[in-house]
Amino acid sequence: MNTNSFQDHEGPIVAAENGFDVIDCQYCGFKHIIPIPSVEDLTNVYKHDYYKQEKPLYLDRYQEDLDWWNMVYTRRYEIFEKHLIASQRKMFDIGSGPGFFLLNGLQRGWSVKGIEPSVKAMEHSRGLGLDVDHGFYSEQTAASLDTFDAINLGLVLEHIPDPASLLKLIHHQLNDNGMVCIIVPNDFNPFQIVLRDHLGFKPYWVAPPHHINYFDFDSLGKLVERCGFEVVHKESTFPIDMFLLMGDNYIGNDEQGRVCHTKRMSFEKAMNQSGSGKVLGNLYSALAQHAVGREVVMFASKK
Repeated sequence: MNTNSFQDHEGPIVAAENGFDVIDCQYCGFKHIIPIPSVEDLTNVYKHDYYKQEKPLYLDRYQEDLDWWNMVYTRRYEIFEKHLIASQRKMFDIGSGPGFFLLNGLQRGWSVKGIEPSVKAMEHSRGLGLDVDHGFYSEQTAASLDTFDAINLGLVLEHIPDPASLLKLIHHQLNDNGMVCIIVPNDFNPFQIVLRDHLGFKPYWVAPPHHINYFDFDSLGKLVERCGFEVVHKESTFPIDMFLLMGDNYIGNDEQGRVCHTKRMSFEKAMNQSGSGKVLGNLYSALAQHAVGREVVMFASKK
């Protein structure tokens, strides 16, 4: 994507918010805002402002929910291990946040490394004894890194001005037959369309300039394949928008949102602790076939 010129970025406007239009871009094959923020603008946002302004309770809530997060992360590592041979256990986490995904892998016997633009999150990770660099993953930082068997890219691509270039860089950073796991919000999904078109909800999932790109299973899959990968597994996460359809309006209501999220965690923990984790995984894989679920979870192998 050429972020300096918008002449090639054409498509119908599907939303508008905060001075930005979201277009279904014919050039890129996925929805994104115009104009696209500069790298310099984003660097300032994510180094200092993001956790303070957008997610002030993020680290505290993360700690509260750590048992659930470790359950989520364990499943992610299990999928990697299903597709990789036993000697391939070298993980790199891009946008590694407070470090708990890496810590989970380290405790499973993986060699782990991360990179994180937030000073606060990076310092927390290092406090856990993890090898985490401060900064953005880019051509400059990639050149100083080793290659890896697996790369985790959780809730990153929606923030990146040029997702295709990032995925191509990741492709080069992977060893032969290496894998990437990509998680992005599943935006403009069927439940959200019902909420918008029939129940009068504004498109609350549109959040520029922090969220630049808006993917679904189809558009992310096509982008991944164009960048030299083969999709080997996809599933959704819990369709949290379903609470809105049932009358539990958590938009702008942190207390109600916390109640809904706690119910979601209780459901998933009950399934796993009862030995029905496979049923839960099959359910989320089935939901992905119908483009339903709050997030796209996609595993792809390097061709």
